[in-house]
Amino acid sequence: MSGSRVVVVADAHLGQVPTAVETAFHRFLDAVPDLGDALLVNGDLFDFWFEYAAVIPRRHFASVAKLAALRARGIPITLVGGNHDRWGGEFLTADLGIAFHGGPAELDLAGRRAFVAHGDGLAEQHRSARLLHRLTRHPLTIRLFRALHPDLGFRLAQRLSGRLADTTRDRAVLDRAAAAQARYARALLERRPELGLVVLAHTHRPALERLPDGRAYLNPGAFLDGCRYAVVTATDIALHTFR
Repeated sequence: MSGSRVVVVADAHLGQVPTAVETAFHRFLDAVPDLGDALLVNGDLFDFWFEYAAVIPRRHFASVAKLAALRARGIPITLVGGNHDRWGGEFLTADLGIAFHGGPAELDLAGRRAFVAHGDGLAEQHRSARLLHRLTRHPLTIRLFRALHPDLGFRLAQRLSGRLADTTRDRAVLDRAAAAQARYARALLERRPELGLVVLAHTHRPALERLPDGRAYLNPGAFLDGCRYAVVTATDIALHTFR
């Protein structure tokens, strides 16, 4: 992502949010070329995304069309999968032209060497969440899910997503997870001085911590909660709210 202004957004959870949030996100995508010259989506763009060989989620047609239109305007898009949408494939990469990473990735963000991960599995506060993180990443689980009829698979995922959301409404739990994420980011920056930036999401808590040497930890917050996003340049990092 060699753009000089990289727009960073995460946790829109399209498909499970109110229509107003989805409409706002579509307007946000329309505005991206005015906000920056590259887009990084750090996970959970969709509340559920899974690619079969010839099937994509129907409910996301309008959002996919907006992403295709943004690519047609020459804006590079990178998607780092989150715990709700890490199962992408050739539709994203070949048909839409999106750079897709199913897990953590090291990217160039406006000239900064950045470690980018959605953050699930790094700071989970519930044992069940840690177990689910491992289970959904396992190759056998993915093969078994792919064998299901898509209608059944998406119905199952929708029920599971609702239960996961119930565990993340506890503000105290989210605060502890956000603090644990910040500790993880600080330790990673201390251990790897070549990194200029660590970008995480998942906790729905915006954060921007700068080290004295100019390196930083960034969490853009959740778009579904106040239309939050961030912009990274070679000289600055800023948290924003889309109006």
